[in-house]
Amino acid sequence: METLAVSATAHGVNYLPEYVAREHGVFSRNGLNVPYRPRNPWDGVMHDLADGSADVALGGLWVPAMYAGNGRDFVAVAQLNDRFPMAVVTREPVPDFTLDWLPGKTVLAPGQGGGAPGEFTRGLMREAGLQPYDARFVHDLSMQMFRELFVAGLGDAFITDLGTAAELVRAGTGHIVFRHAESGGRMPNSVYYVLRERIDELLPRLVPFVRSIDEAMRLLRSGAAGDLTPLFEKEWPETDPAVLADVAGQIAGNGTWAGVRLDPEPVERWTSILHTAGLTTARVRFESIVDTRALDAVEKPV
Repeated sequence: METLAVSATAHGVNYLPEYVAREHGVFSRNGLNVPYRPRNPWDGVMHDLADGSADVALGGLWVPAMYAGNGRDFVAVAQLNDRFPMAVVTREPVPDFTLDWLPGKTVLAPGQGGGAPGEFTRGLMREAGLQPYDARFVHDLSMQMFRELFVAGLGDAFITDLGTAAELVRAGTGHIVFRHAESGGRMPNSVYYVLRERIDELLPRLVPFVRSIDEAMRLLRSGAAGDLTPLFEKEWPETDPAVLADVAGQIAGNGTWAGVRLDPEPVERWTSILHTAGLTTARVRFESIVDTRALDAVEKPV
C-alpha cells in the first residue's frame, strides 16, 4: 500500500467522490492510502505542496492559471468538478430569472476560499453581453458571514453553495433562481494539481488515484454508492443528512461529476474569463497547466 497525501482548499459535498473512494475502499483496492487535510485558510495547500507534507492539492484551476509563468509551477492532473456547483439565491422569487436581472443589484459573492463565485458569474454575464460591474459585487467575506447578512437583509442576490441554498429555501429565507452547473456550461471548478517538478515521481501513484476518483464518480452517478448517510454524518456531523443527500443528488445529475478528464475547451474558457478579469498576465493555454499522462493511462485499454 502506497500513500498519496491530499491537501484540500475546502470540505464540501462537491468533493464527495474523493470521500466515497476513501470510505468505500476504492483507494485501498487500487493499492493506495490517501490521507487528506482540509485547509483553512485555503492557501495552506500551497505551503503543504512546498514542504512536501502533501503530494497533491485539491482546489480551483485558477491557482495554476494565475501562477503560470509567475513563480510557482503547478500542473493539474485531473478534475473533480467539471462544472461550477453553486447557485444564485434571491430573497423573493424572480420568475423567469436571467442574468440581466443582476445589473443595478447588490450581489454577495463570498471570496474566503477563492475568487470563482464572483469571477465565473461575471464571466457568464460578459458572455451574455452584459456589463458585470453594472451590478454591485460585494467580496472577500466568508460564506457564513454573507449568509447571516443576507438573511438579515443585506444584498439582493447571494452566490452560494447548493447546501446553503437548500437550507435557505427550507427556512423560507431564500429562493434559488440560477444554478451555475445547469445554466453556465462546463467549467473545471475543482482540480487535483501538483508541483510540476514532482510529476514524474508521483505518476505511478497518480494513475491509481485518478482511476479511483473516476470509479467513485461512476458509483455516485449510477446510485451504486448506496446509502451515504453514515458518510454524511461522519464528514458533516452538524448538517442534516437529508439536505446533503439532496445536494449530492443534484450534483450527480447536473454534470459536475461527469468524469476526471480535463478538456482544452472548458479549461481555456475559464482561463480566458480569468484573463479578461485581469487575474492572469497572459492567456493561459491548456497545455501549460495540464498534464494528461495520468488521465491517458487510466483510459488506456488494459
